[in-house]
Amino acid sequence: MSDQMSLDGFEPKATRLYNLFLALMPDENAASRAQALAMRLGQAQGVALKAARTARFHVTLFHVGNFLGEVPAETLRTTKVVAQSMVAASFNVAFDEVGSFNGKPGRLPIVLLGAASPGLMQFQAELDQKMKRAGLTHGEHHRQFTPHLTLFYGRSPVQAQAIDPIAWRARDFVLIRSVVGEGVYIEEGRWPLQPE
Repeated sequence: MSDQMSLDGFEPKATRLYNLFLALMPDENAASRAQALAMRLGQAQGVALKAARTARFHVTLFHVGNFLGEVPAETLRTTKVVAQSMVAASFNVAFDEVGSFNGKPGRLPIVLLGAASPGLMQFQAELDQKMKRAGLTHGEHHRQFTPHLTLFYGRSPVQAQAIDPIAWRARDFVLIRSVVGEGVYIEEGRWPLQPE
């Protein structure tokens, strides 16, 4: 409930923006290694990073959308139904390169990249198809899925370069509702992948 009082029966305008997405989260070892790399690269750019960022590392599988105020209950319910319907074996996720994407000046995504495993690509393609069939098309959709993990937002681009692989076995996937601009991630659901 908002601390702001309503006036003459009008509710105060919601100011929080929520981002809803399905994602893979790295295991503790992979997250720790990604954090060490992020700290090193961030320091070189004069960007101070908080260690707590590790808990927010993820690979977005499907961006459901951004919602002002609250995520509609029906959108949340439908997303969970689709996620529950996914049946797939666990697969490897690995990144062996760091680089950057285009972005706003002074705020460029510095990302982990790499050759995606067939298991990851097949899982994402099926999830994407099911979500769109269910009418969940509020988010940004790209013609081609490029698996990546954003380390931080940098002041300048990072020349693409090879790194020691940062890898883990994806054993589940999660539904995250984040509060945009506050660094708050709320887990709305988690579904296991089947053991090999």
